[in-house]
Amino acid sequence: MTAPVTTWHRLAGTAVLLDGFHALKHAVRFGAEVPVAVAADREAALALAGELAPDVRDRLAALLTEVPEDTYRSLVPRPHPTAVAALAVRPSRAANLQRLAERPRTAPVVLLDQPRNLGNAGAVIRLAAGFGATGVVTTGTLDPWHPTVVRGGAGLHFATAVERVTEDEIPQGPLFALDPEGDDIRAVKLPDDAVLAFGSERSGLSQVVRARADHLLSLPMRPQVSSYNLATSVGMTLYHWSLGQLPS
Repeated sequence: MTAPVTTWHRLAGTAVLLDGFHALKHAVRFGAEVPVAVAADREAALALAGELAPDVRDRLAALLTEVPEDTYRSLVPRPHPTAVAALAVRPSRAANLQRLAERPRTAPVVLLDQPRNLGNAGAVIRLAAGFGATGVVTTGTLDPWHPTVVRGGAGLHFATAVERVTEDEIPQGPLFALDPEGDDIRAVKLPDDAVLAFGSERSGLSQVVRARADHLLSLPMRPQVSSYNLATSVGMTLYHWSLGQLPS
């Protein structure tokens, strides 16, 4: 037990916290490097793996060390109901930027323009991974690898390229920005190499991103309804893109 806890304390300042069984499951499934993983009840965690993730059960068995519950609770800021936690190596920023820059793309990049809510950002990354988006990039001060974002993303940061970028680093490609004054998205086919931009929950698109947009698009919405949740907007837009991938 001592060695994993020592390793945890040595890496905690720089590694990515995987909070809960599902975050660890997804990170392992998508190739994360996980130097330490702990569980308050290793047998229960592996039983859960056998039921929900048999493809990674053996890898989890090799990774997980059982620790007393008090020790587990001392390692995490907010204990997860599954009492599982791990630390993973954050992917290289250079490698992620290279992946985001590669053309042609087979799936869009999601741009969150100065997002504010950590949970919303995590939900967006989970959606983007589910749709197979090339990546999620953010501008502004929010760290998309913050532990709360990773928790909201259920470890699926490792299934797509996630980075905070400057406005000059926004990936190339036709930029479609979601805006209430835009054209109805239902009349537009979104290309695979699109950059799909969404403004902050409070103030919408920044002037810089709005000015750079090649197209302004709006989502269908009942009159007098003011807005959708950010993750809902991203999910609707990615679903619309995905419809263009279906065989005709």
